[in-house]
Amino acid sequence: MSGNSWERVPIDAQSVDAPLSQAAIFLVVGVVADPDAVANVCSVLGGLDDLVKTVGFRELSARLSCIVGIGSDLWDRLHPASRPRELKPFAPIRGAAYDAPSTPGDLLFHIRAERADICFEFERILLDALGSAVSMIDEVSGFRYFDARDLLGFVHGTANPSGPDLYASALVGDEDADFAGGSYVVVQKYLHDLGAWGRVPTPLQEEIIGRRKIDNIEIDDDDAPRKSHKSLCTITDAEGTEHDILRDNMPFGRAGHGEFGTYFIGYTRHLWVIEKMLQRMYVGDSAGAYDRLLDVSKPQTGTTFFAPSRRTLEAITQADTASLASP
Repeated sequence: MSGNSWERVPIDAQSVDAPLSQAAIFLVVGVVADPDAVANVCSVLGGLDDLVKTVGFRELSARLSCIVGIGSDLWDRLHPASRPRELKPFAPIRGAAYDAPSTPGDLLFHIRAERADICFEFERILLDALGSAVSMIDEVSGFRYFDARDLLGFVHGTANPSGPDLYASALVGDEDADFAGGSYVVVQKYLHDLGAWGRVPTPLQEEIIGRRKIDNIEIDDDDAPRKSHKSLCTITDAEGTEHDILRDNMPFGRAGHGEFGTYFIGYTRHLWVIEKMLQRMYVGDSAGAYDRLLDVSKPQTGTTFFAPSRRTLEAITQADTASLASP
């Protein structure tokens, strides 16, 4: 090996800042309540970076990456002595017209690549290694749709932070030093009624989303009595500081089954930012003024995880593998 950058897998495991990809798999599993199962899971998680290299080296241009998130219940089983400050199960939301459910999940694997076959190969080997230690909860294969649009026809992810703002928005800092470099992750699977959406006139669609459909230009609705999806998802604190999150949402679907959806995945430094965003969507900026996107988009899942930094993940899994192996 000459050491040229193109001769190595370009993205380490747990790289929240990995670029948006052409394909992704969102895999949520439960971990069996058995010490041997936990030991096997720790072993696989400890070798996650090696697995990324094993598969990713076969096609370096595919830019394979994987992030693992750990749910609140499993965290207590793996590392009960210390936990991220804000980590807790997803809190269900009861809104004026619609509810956001809370669904189970011990581990999230967010697998990304420029090719769907590379995502598939990584997932296949990963699940083979995990074996009977886990049970399947949810599996979604996402794809890039034209110029980064969702199946509703609008460009998605424009407001994502970039550069230094990405790290400030998505990664835990000195406020929780033991888990600095990690990120809280919230996932929701939404199914769309495309027939109903298609009957909504384009100008009203744009008013609901808060952007023009053809060119993605923002629509100013600060003075409107009913806020758009864009405005409801803009979060500011008491001092007026805006707090961003990193979204890596992807469309998914099975046309033959009439299934069309968006998989929401948000990475954040502070879990309360996403919680407040969802509260505004379901409850409304004023009572009853919920996000009208929910009239055609129904949440099927809702789960919260913490994605530790690579170094923290390795430390946790090594420590727990050693303790489980002790007599």
